Amino acid sequence: MIPYNAPIQDIRFTLNHVVDLPAVAALPGYEAASPDLVDAVLEEAGKLARDVLAPINWQGDQEGAVLDNGVVRTPTGFKEAYRAYAEGGWNSVPFDPEHGGQGLPWTLAMPIQEMWNAANMSFALCPMLNQGAVELLTEHGSEEQKRLYLEKMISGEWTGTMNLTEPQAGSDVGAVRSRAVPAGDGTYRITGQKIFITYGEHDFTSNIIHMVLARTPDAPPGVKGISLFIVPKFLVNPDGSPGARNDLRCAGLEHKLGIHASPTAVMAFGDNGGATGFLIGEENRGIEYMFTMMNNARLGVGVQGVGIAERAYQQARDYAKTRVQSRALTGRDPGPVAIINHPDVRRMLLTAKSQIEAARALSYLTASAFDRAKRHPDAEERRRAKALNDLLTPITKAWCTDLGVESASLGVQVHGGMGFIEETGAAQHLRDARIAPIYEGTNGIQANDLVFRKVARDGGETALRLLAEIRDTAAAAKDRPGDDMAVIGGNLADAAAALEQATSWVVETAKSDPAAVAAGAVPYLRMSGIVIGGWLSAKAAIAAQALMAAPGEDRRFLDGKLITTRFYADQILPQVHGLLKPIVEGHRAVMALDAEQF
Repeated sequence: MIPYNAPIQDIRFTLNHVVDLPAVAALPGYEAASPDLVDAVLEEAGKLARDVLAPINWQGDQEGAVLDNGVVRTPTGFKEAYRAYAEGGWNSVPFDPEHGGQGLPWTLAMPIQEMWNAANMSFALCPMLNQGAVELLTEHGSEEQKRLYLEKMISGEWTGTMNLTEPQAGSDVGAVRSRAVPAGDGTYRITGQKIFITYGEHDFTSNIIHMVLARTPDAPPGVKGISLFIVPKFLVNPDGSPGARNDLRCAGLEHKLGIHASPTAVMAFGDNGGATGFLIGEENRGIEYMFTMMNNARLGVGVQGVGIAERAYQQARDYAKTRVQSRALTGRDPGPVAIINHPDVRRMLLTAKSQIEAARALSYLTASAFDRAKRHPDAEERRRAKALNDLLTPITKAWCTDLGVESASLGVQVHGGMGFIEETGAAQHLRDARIAPIYEGTNGIQANDLVFRKVARDGGETALRLLAEIRDTAAAAKDRPGDDMAVIGGNLADAAAALEQATSWVVETAKSDPAAVAAGAVPYLRMSGIVIGGWLSAKAAIAAQALMAAPGEDRRFLDGKLITTRFYADQILPQVHGLLKPIVEGHRAVMALDAEQF
């Protein structure tokens, strides 16, 4: 297997010069995130990803997680890797020091998670779901619940899960049937079955804390009648020590296309009268609370897309540098050359590389908006940052995970026939990447969320404010010297104009013809991702060009940033013009066929 090396230089550049981590670190409570500490954290995370997580990725895929007589065994080396991860304090990076966290920004936590996902996506799913559960309890748990659970979940001694899906309730969460009956002592008896529960059972930790959606007996129908409960695998005594085994079990593990090492569990609650559950907040507000965890997970899944795209790209790039086939189209050497010299191979690699760097910046920007929404001292700035985070979250989840699949597919293609052979490892990246556009809300659902809740609901205010920033960056790029910057700025301005036209149509049409808007929602989200990615890439190019004259800078790296952005401007940004008609006119055919005509 070709090893994984975290792209520390690009991560550091993106944090400092594109999403302005220093400004985030200046917010109240984030003072510990000094430049020296950030550099040290990134370097050490890269080592853990390279030396501990990546080497067990392929073997984990081959072995898979196994359910044996009610006990789940993760693949060879995974339990030991988790111990190294937890003992290193990696689980606690973004959480409140009051409960044992390190109090560092989410803007720093996301690059670290990118490394975990690139190195070993199956492994990274466990801490990703746990961090969402921690965020949920931090925001909505009682003081007693925080006291009992948070410290051990933040340390990694315990892990948390999300239990939403049931056989009849996938994307339609309102169809949940699991029951929660008051026991008369302040607890509830939980019965029902949940499916697709990531790390619902495993051998990493001594306890697993399940966040479970269920209905109380008199609950109203639909999403307004769903409550949220803590249902631990082992009940926790008042002093925090483990108690009796709760009435829940892993009834099976799914056999999946990818992420084989991640145990995807069928969870049965209440075979013997009911699992003991503890209500979070108030009855019938479970969906509201769960969205804290879901939005955290959606950003995390977007980062998965970036990570798996980077891993697939690195493997394809390194293969292309060593695979010798055919003579070059240019030059006098009649002998065969490494395939990285062939134009189409370069096109494929740059298609992946340019979009990965754009998506990396997008995911970090989304995290920085979350940090500013929580910590900025000015209330209006917090409001705007929250609106931006809300807007960017579905774009990050969907656009970045689509990129993960595209990059992994390109990685197979660069390998040629060898990419189709499992032993090279290229196929695993494609199989693993394919789940990310599906879970935590399909990308179609993300697109609907974007057009209706994030764009139309506020009359396009947040989207148009962002577009104004994009136009300013385009103008700044055009003012920089050189033909490359002129093309980058000009193509970005043209793409932004197309997105503004599409946004105006969405706002004007959402109420009068929601089906038409929904039919164009996915291309609208893709257009948004491309334009925002182009904006962030242009910011990177402007910064790179400005730094070239500075002493001690890596001019080769900076020149590469400029060329990569020029490729994005030439090859990726123009795609938005082909998306405009499908957005505003494509609904006619989409809605014309009746079901029997398909």
